[in-house]
Amino acid sequence: MSRFRSLLLPTALAVGLGSVLATPVATAAQAIPATTAECDTTSTPYNYVVLYQPQTPQAEVDAELAAKCGSRVAYYPEIGVAVAGSRDAGFADRMGVHRAYSGSREVAHPATSEAAAMRAQARAEAENEETVEVVSTADLSTHQWDMRMIKAPQANAIDEGSHSVTVGVLDSGIEPTHPALAHALDPAASAGCNTGAPDTDPAAWAPTTSDHGTHVAGTIAGKDTERGFTGVAPGVRMASVKVVNDDGYIFPEAAVCGFMWAAEHGFEVTNNSYYIDPGMFYCPGRPGDAAAFEAVRRAVAYSQEKGVLNVAAAGNSGFDLANPPETDPNRQHPVDSTCAILPKGLDGVVTVSAVGYEGTKSSYSNYGTGEVDVTAPGGDRAQLPPGATSGCVLSSVFGGQYGTKCGTSMAAPHAAGVAALIAGERPGMSPQAVSALLRAKAERVPCGDAAACTGPAAKNSFYGHGLVDALAAVR
Repeated sequence: MSRFRSLLLPTALAVGLGSVLATPVATAAQAIPATTAECDTTSTPYNYVVLYQPQTPQAEVDAELAAKCGSRVAYYPEIGVAVAGSRDAGFADRMGVHRAYSGSREVAHPATSEAAAMRAQARAEAENEETVEVVSTADLSTHQWDMRMIKAPQANAIDEGSHSVTVGVLDSGIEPTHPALAHALDPAASAGCNTGAPDTDPAAWAPTTSDHGTHVAGTIAGKDTERGFTGVAPGVRMASVKVVNDDGYIFPEAAVCGFMWAAEHGFEVTNNSYYIDPGMFYCPGRPGDAAAFEAVRRAVAYSQEKGVLNVAAAGNSGFDLANPPETDPNRQHPVDSTCAILPKGLDGVVTVSAVGYEGTKSSYSNYGTGEVDVTAPGGDRAQLPPGATSGCVLSSVFGGQYGTKCGTSMAAPHAAGVAALIAGERPGMSPQAVSALLRAKAERVPCGDAAACTGPAAKNSFYGHGLVDALAAVR
C-alpha cells in the first residue's frame, strides 16, 4: 500500500445508513442560520466532505452550504454525504467540525511544523513502492513467481474469469493503451473522482504522475500473449476509478466518490491499494476525523449493500494492527482502539497482507490478529528468486512496459483477482459470500518460526486465513 495510502460520530450513530444523526443538521423543519460574517471569496478553495441525514433533499443541502460560505461539488443523497467547496477558512467551524472535514486543507495548513515534517517523512517512506526494475526479458512469464505461487496459470487453463465481472481499480488510473490492459479496460465504466464528483472524461481517469494503478491492474487482469505476461483473471473487465491526485494524495471525498461509483455501476469487486490521506489513522471521536471516518464508512457500507466486495491492502508500516502505535505516524494525533486505517479498517473490507518469494511475511507488511483476512504475493527485496535481481512483483508500468514493485499494494490485487474468479463462477453471489469463499479456499500458512506471529494455520496474525488460491477458486 503506497501512500496511496495515498462514523461513528462521537455522539451518534447506529451502523445503518438510515440512522439519525445526533450532530445537528438542517432539515425542512429547521431554519438554516445565516453566516455571522462575510464569506472569504479570494483565498485558496478546498473541498470538504460534509455529513447530512441520508435522503436530505439536495435543495436543503445547497441552501445550507451557501449560507455557510460553501457550494456543492457533489451530493450523494443515498448516504447523506455532500462534497462542498469553500474558500472560507471558517467553513468547517460553521458547518460543525464533526460534520465537515477537508484533507487538502489539512495538508496545506498543518497544525505545526512537526506535523508537516511527519507527513514529509511518510511521503518519503512511500517511495518503497517505486519501480525498481523495468524488465525487458522476451518471456515475462519466467518472472511471474507470484502467479505460480497462487496457482494462477492452472486456474487460467480452466477459467480466465468472466467478462460479466467488473473489478474497479480505485487508484492512480490505468494506462488505456498498455498492451496487457487494453483488452480488459472498460472506458464506459471508468471515472475520475479527485474532486469528489465523478468525471467520465478519459483525461480524468487516465494516469498522469503515477503508474501505480497500471501496475495493480496488470496483476488483476493483464494479458500480453506476445510477451508471456498474464494476470490472475485476464477474462474479467476493469474500470479505472482515479482517486489518487497528482501529488499522490487520496482524500476522503475521492474515496467516497469511488465507492459510490462502484455501487452505482454494479462492480463485483474493487481493489484499494492505498490508505486515505492525510492521516494514516482516522478516529471517530476527533473533530474533522469524525466526518471523514463516517463519510467513507457510509460509502463503503452502501457499496457492499449494492453487491460490491472491497479488497484493501494491509499497509507497509510493519505495524501490528491489533496493537497500533499511540500516535498517528503522519500527524500528531493520538491513536486509540476506535481509530482505523481507511478503508481497510472498515467492516466487510477484505484486508490483505504481503508475502515474498519464500512465502513468508514481507518485512514491511502490516499484520494483526483479527485484522488480516488473507495474504498474497507482495514481494520482498530480501527474498530473491533464484538468479533474480528483484524480489518484487512484476506487472505493467508506464509506456507499455513491465516493471517490478513491492508492497501490500501489490498483494491486494492478487486477492481481488481471485475474488473476481469466484464471482464469475457464481453469478449473483453476495459480497459477503464471495469473501467467505476467498478465505475458505485460501491455502493455510502456519506461523513457522516467526515469533511475532500468533494463531493457528487456519487463522493467524501474519497470514489471516492463508494464501489466496486461484485454482481452488475455479474448482
